[in-house]
Amino acid sequence: MKKIALITGITGQDGSYLAELLLDKGYDVVGMMRRSSTLNFERIAHIQGDITLVSGDLLDEASLMAILREYRPNEVYNLAAQSFVQTSWNQPVLTGETTAMGVTRLLDAIRMVDPDIRFYQASTSEMFGKAQEVPQRESTPYYPRSPYGVAKLYGHWITINYRESYKLFATSGILFNHESPRRGLEFVTRKVSYGVARIANGLQEKLVLGNLESKRDWGYAVDYVEAMWLMLQQDEPEDFVISTGETHSVGELCEVAFSRAGLDWHDFVEVDERLIRPAEVDLLVGDSSKAKSLLGWEPRLGFKELIEMMVDADMEAVKASIDAGHAHTTT
Repeated sequence: MKKIALITGITGQDGSYLAELLLDKGYDVVGMMRRSSTLNFERIAHIQGDITLVSGDLLDEASLMAILREYRPNEVYNLAAQSFVQTSWNQPVLTGETTAMGVTRLLDAIRMVDPDIRFYQASTSEMFGKAQEVPQRESTPYYPRSPYGVAKLYGHWITINYRESYKLFATSGILFNHESPRRGLEFVTRKVSYGVARIANGLQEKLVLGNLESKRDWGYAVDYVEAMWLMLQQDEPEDFVISTGETHSVGELCEVAFSRAGLDWHDFVEVDERLIRPAEVDLLVGDSSKAKSLLGWEPRLGFKELIEMMVDADMEAVKASIDAGHAHTTT
């Protein structure tokens, strides 16, 4: 019997890579997406014919129950969320409804329709926020510093609560930052790689960023979705930190990215104080020893190679856009 997996947030970076992985492993993949006037299939266009797309919403439990009843998945990966930290300051209530309460609705739907479903919750290093210890591991106390981090922490704890109360196979991956050429332009790594490509091609003059001292543990999204799958193949549900164990500043990110294009980042990067968050997270670095020992998981792609891959992909995309006459110049 073929396994069936339901992925919420399938059109996002992680959803697209996870769908590819599961298809390679012989799964039938069902992807849930919200109805919206601007659907973006760009990340899954190449596999759209191999997956089933269904309409559903984490704000609507009835739609979740209907999908579970119709498709009977063995595994559910909840990757859908309002996932941008900056936006969570402007839309804190919506972030809470989707990123926090949405997890409860999905867990409750699983509990009522089929409690044998294995459930993966996408938790985040942003739950550690004002880090209480370095590096951060599964036992590190949480101290979120944004509405997004707070909402994700609720989703994390409700997953544990349903696991312990209803004996669901419900697990959380506490994933540190993970990037790829499919990362959204609003995230700093992609903002930098895309900015480098535009500057190198004469389409813009400056790249404006916030806190250059902010440090993160950046890994490769393809490596991280493999960890998600491994978590649902275990005998017992447990939570895992997934990280590289290395930390790099936004300044270092700029240095690697601009160097790839033969440029000195100091000539092009400007700091805008307005882009610094109301409560900043300064240092996140994870200890994924548990994942390495129990899951046999290791990150494969290093920081420099990852950033260079992203710059190369954006250089290619920008050049294609210029050739097609779609590129626009900005100062």
